[in-house]
Amino acid sequence: MSSDTGVLRTPESAFDNLLDYPFRPNYIDLANPGSIGNGRTKLRLHYLDEGNKNSPDTILLLHGEPSWSYLYRHFIPVLRQYRVIAVDLIGFGKSDKPANKEDYTYQRHVNWIREFIEKLNLNNITLFCQDWGSLIGLQLVGTNGVGDRFARVAVANGGLPTGDGKISQGFLQWRNFAAQQTEMDVGNVIKFGVVKDMKPEEIDAYNAPFPNEKYQAGALIFPLLVPITPDNPSSEYNRQAWKNLKNFRRPFLTLFSDSDPITAGLDKALQSMIPGTKNQPHTTITEAGHFLQEDKPHEIAEHLIKFIKNNPLVSSRL
Repeated sequence: MSSDTGVLRTPESAFDNLLDYPFRPNYIDLANPGSIGNGRTKLRLHYLDEGNKNSPDTILLLHGEPSWSYLYRHFIPVLRQYRVIAVDLIGFGKSDKPANKEDYTYQRHVNWIREFIEKLNLNNITLFCQDWGSLIGLQLVGTNGVGDRFARVAVANGGLPTGDGKISQGFLQWRNFAAQQTEMDVGNVIKFGVVKDMKPEEIDAYNAPFPNEKYQAGALIFPLLVPITPDNPSSEYNRQAWKNLKNFRRPFLTLFSDSDPITAGLDKALQSMIPGTKNQPHTTITEAGHFLQEDKPHEIAEHLIKFIKNNPLVSSRL
């Protein structure tokens, strides 16, 4: 797709021969707010749809900044007894990339994923979300109507900020750094947030969606969209979501790492406010950084399997 539409599409050749990513691509067209490319084109979102399509359970994996579904490549084989869907957010991975930072807002991201869930008519969802995946996913879980599609929630290194509380110094430092950048070294950002040694091919895979800085508008603006003040445009949406989350009694699990300065302590906050967290085996994933999916993918996937099996769907939802 040419840049004269205001929307970029990474060439398929950029994703040739990725390490440990043998999955078939799937695409869906989503609504395009009229200001993007003058509204002349829909936005194409990429997702993986793997595992057992006949399972009553669907696991929805949402990534964050600045990663893509590659982050979940080691989850999918372990979880194959269930239907497993991993999305590339608009602006990331194989999904379309609006070229202007102004084209991205928090609520547009939420609405795109809401539309995706509704178009695929996903139900009995076990949501696993991290980083921005949590900001998007938890707002949806806390939204009347949409929230009923979620049977279980597992959050890793994420939260749902309203701008009313204290923001971690780790995030503020990252936000200030990102605000000064005109180009992001995405692979090294991932590497910095991982404890283990990453292979060069893995770092290359995180750079693959971004042939040059023109494709990076979504990644560059994401940190600036997080509500850090009470008057942020999305703060009220999140406050309303929290009203429902404080009454959310379906199973809710936290799986936070021990080495993430950005989200440290948010797991305890979630546990204290959401009723569904009660009596769940909340776990600290050791020797893992912000991108704990890279450090301990098999361990986390096994926690998800136990979480699903120990909290079976009630008969009214089958």
